[in-house]
Amino acid sequence: MSFGTESLRGAEPAHPGAGHIDYRLARNAVVREFRRGRLSRLDVCDAHPELMRAARSIGDPTREDCPICGEAKVVHVSFVFGPRLPPSGRCVASRQEMAKLSGRSARLACYVVEVCPECSWNHLAHQLSLGGRDTRQPG
Repeated sequence: MSFGTESLRGAEPAHPGAGHIDYRLARNAVVREFRRGRLSRLDVCDAHPELMRAARSIGDPTREDCPICGEAKVVHVSFVFGPRLPPSGRCVASRQEMAKLSGRSARLACYVVEVCPECSWNHLAHQLSLGGRDTRQPG
């Protein structure tokens, strides 16, 4: 399975060479430690109340079962950080909003968090660059 900016609510790919970091290996390590009993449910199901609110209200549904409780599908919540955005970032609520942010000339950092709306499991899934369009005129 590949994950690119096109998977994010209307985001367009950033300029060539834009970074993308997948945290799947770290996620799998945490899940493995939980299943071995080395981490408790309290250790891994600790989503902040605001993250839970965003997950329930505007999270992007996935087809993936929660790796901890198995009772619900995880959702993705996207946060964007960069110039002219609040210090706490912006929680992206729609494809249109993501497309608008992707079109900015400033480079932005987007973080996608997977969240279980039932048990509060959460883990950083992906980080990628958005925006950074070259606005200079040719010649």
